[in-house]
Amino acid sequence: MLYKLSLKNIKKSMKDYTIYFFTLILGVAIFYVFNALDSQTVMMDVSQSTQELIELMMTILSSVSVFVSFVLGFLIIYASRFLMKRRNKEFGIYLTLGMSKRKISLILFFETLFIGILSLIVGLGVGVLISQIMSLVVANMFEANLTKFAFVFSTSACIKTIIYFSIMYLLVMIFNTISVSKCKLIDLLNGAKTSEKVKLKNPYLCIIIFIISSIALGKAYYMVTAEFLTLQNVTDILKPIIMGIVSTFLIFWSLSGLILRIVQSLKKYYYKGLNSFTLRQFSSKINTTVFSTTIICLMLFITICLLSACLTIKNSMNANIRELAPVDALFTQNMNMDKYYDDYRMYGYSDTQIKNSHYTAKEMFELFNYDITSYFKEYIEVNIYATSDLTLNHTLGSKLDSIRTEFPFLAYDTKESIMKIGDYNKVARFYGNNEYSLNDDEYMIVADFESMVKIRNIALENGEEINLFGHTLKPKYNTCQDGFLDMSSNHINSGIIIVPDNVINEDYLIQNYLLGNYKTTDKEKIIEIENNINKLDNNPKANDYLLPSGSTKLDIKEATVGLSAMVTFIGLYLGIIFLISSAAILGLKELSESSDNKERFRMLRKIGADEKLINKALFRQIAIFFTLPLILALIHSIFGIMFAIKVLEVFGTNELLPSIVATAIILIFIYGGYFLITYYCSKNIIKERH
Repeated sequence: MLYKLSLKNIKKSMKDYTIYFFTLILGVAIFYVFNALDSQTVMMDVSQSTQELIELMMTILSSVSVFVSFVLGFLIIYASRFLMKRRNKEFGIYLTLGMSKRKISLILFFETLFIGILSLIVGLGVGVLISQIMSLVVANMFEANLTKFAFVFSTSACIKTIIYFSIMYLLVMIFNTISVSKCKLIDLLNGAKTSEKVKLKNPYLCIIIFIISSIALGKAYYMVTAEFLTLQNVTDILKPIIMGIVSTFLIFWSLSGLILRIVQSLKKYYYKGLNSFTLRQFSSKINTTVFSTTIICLMLFITICLLSACLTIKNSMNANIRELAPVDALFTQNMNMDKYYDDYRMYGYSDTQIKNSHYTAKEMFELFNYDITSYFKEYIEVNIYATSDLTLNHTLGSKLDSIRTEFPFLAYDTKESIMKIGDYNKVARFYGNNEYSLNDDEYMIVADFESMVKIRNIALENGEEINLFGHTLKPKYNTCQDGFLDMSSNHINSGIIIVPDNVINEDYLIQNYLLGNYKTTDKEKIIEIENNINKLDNNPKANDYLLPSGSTKLDIKEATVGLSAMVTFIGLYLGIIFLISSAAILGLKELSESSDNKERFRMLRKIGADEKLINKALFRQIAIFFTLPLILALIHSIFGIMFAIKVLEVFGTNELLPSIVATAIILIFIYGGYFLITYYCSKNIIKERH
């Protein structure tokens, strides 16, 4: 009997609680998809280094899955709480008819079991289909060979999903049993009739708190944007975060008291149609709304920032490979280390290596009987110089004190990297960048790390002169020029001082660069060349001589792809879960409200309100609950993304707009989808039954 009753209850509730089932299925599917990525990539032909990156990504995703399971577990328990409340009257009738609480608990046990099995089966089916599409995305990211691609079912991901969700459903069963054991008959029968008493808060207190919280929130925004560079430790970062959280809560608290007062003062609007009913409905649950709205607002804020940031990193880093790794290989050789022994002592070089550091990169390869240039169709050699007479202190000149006050953490005693204009132009031609010219009394700075560019521009705009090897030089440009020497996937050049060739004293040579393009474009042959270079570390001479450090386009590309993939999938995983949780909590709460308010909507019909007007009132009520946290979350996100831009500056943020557009599409699709499902399910709940 209990078994049949459970099945009947599920069938009856399926239509009204589409959101609950949809969320469970979606949660299972997403959990499976992100844990099945490694099984999909097994069938792909990728390099060993790429496979290692994929394994690292899966290790991180497995750890993230533990956190995700807690989020989904909380969501399922939260959903069950509202579903239990929806059925208070039903349980009260069971108790009135003589059914024991133990049997009611058994009914809930069977229902949870059936729902769990159904959700797992459908969710895993959906997850398996989506994972095939996701595998194509992964293959595209890692540029894998899809000739060996096949439809794959991940047993490990399936088992992990079943175990995690079984634990969640078990917790739900325990929660339901405890809830039933504590319930009282009178509360169950009258639960739908009780509502929170509407308390009109003191409007003057609300205005004061709103102003104070808005100012505090503005200060938090200012700290994470304008004062970003002054945030030097965890305490400095936590301060604006805590201010933002508290201010968000207080803003919603004060608005909850002001909205009703403000709208009531607008007589024409308040008494138009069912506006007064809609507003009173909103106000009837205001105490619980404030806290939950704050949580949902913060979750939406995190979602928007996460998705925007991870997609920006992916797009920017992929674009950076083409811009910042324009040649096949770059080798750097430290030179004349014995003249700067203190500078290199910290790196653990031997005395012999330091003593023998007078070879260029090309000469060092030849010393190891390896002619690297034989593999190049074209190559160039350039040098970097440095002296303790030209540090960041000297470059900033008279602006040093004011800059040091604003940015106290910079290493102002760091020696500047100096380069001949002739050498820089050789690199610029090789990279396809702009070339420059200088008069004998001029210098310029090339940089692409935006924060340092802004700091250096303060001095350049003031026309600060520098003294180098007996020459006084003035800046040709009042801003840094865009440029770089070292290849990377990020904008890391904090500044190179470019001077006329005749100014340089060769005694201060500290680094030699060898840049080249291979004769071959075949990936396997390039890997072979670079593997042979790596084997030189086993040469006995490596104990006495320091080999050049290499940076190749292939290594940069694979490392960039791996990092961008990890960031993208982790960001998408967490972002989508947070978004689903936020929307589901709102949807379930509104479905519960609609269920509780069926009698109120019935009264509206009795006094003459037609279905169109009632549906319009319902739509507005749900829209208020969905848009209120979203509006403030979007405002938070503007400044959150500005903060993220500064953090992601090294990666580049040229691809921010497409990322924001993609985030908006995901937000509209999921959040908007939940809004529509909530509205249509609520409309079905309050519909007059004949």
